[in-house]
Amino acid sequence: MWQDIFNPENLFFRMLARGVDIVGLSLLWILFCMPVVTIGPATAALYYTAVKNFRHKKDEAFGMYLRAFRDNLKQGIPVTLLCLPIAVFLAWGYNVMANNISTSAGVVMYMAYYVLLVVPVGVFCYIFPLMGRFTFKTGALIRTAFIMALRHLPSTVIIVMLTVETAVFIIEQWWPLVFMPVITVLLVSLFLERIFPKYLTEEEIAVLMQTDEAEE
Repeated sequence: MWQDIFNPENLFFRMLARGVDIVGLSLLWILFCMPVVTIGPATAALYYTAVKNFRHKKDEAFGMYLRAFRDNLKQGIPVTLLCLPIAVFLAWGYNVMANNISTSAGVVMYMAYYVLLVVPVGVFCYIFPLMGRFTFKTGALIRTAFIMALRHLPSTVIIVMLTVETAVFIIEQWWPLVFMPVITVLLVSLFLERIFPKYLTEEEIAVLMQTDEAEE
């Protein structure tokens, strides 16, 4: 009986370990995002680690995250520097539209702008998971993210709404920040992990599977 209670493979300890991974990875992501220019590689590493650790049942979540962050740092910083001013401009435009909805025309413009935001924000939502899961040159990475955002527009809308609403929720109630980054990434992965294989050749899928097996 006592052996079952303290068995690390029982349900309680497995759930506890998952909880530690969720909170620990979320806190690591926050820490590595603090320099701002590292938001991209930190997010790419979080997506990669969450998918491997929770969906593919891999171990060593924190070591995996640190390795993925290091591997994506060289490409991730320039991509982040490219995305940040665009994101700031889009956020500024959103605030302008939101502050001018006192008239019917203002409401129409606000709604139109909100709809138009789906594609650029969707591209951001695809770029860093793609960076985390695959190897692309920067131009091909951005182009692929743009194509995916357009071709899979219904999924893009859901991913964008999920990401934006989570961000708003965290801003209004800071405490979910300790676990919501991982939860959000896992929810987003439900869509992205169905989309990504459609853009891989059989050889690339085989290589990806061999990589997964080698990491076990």
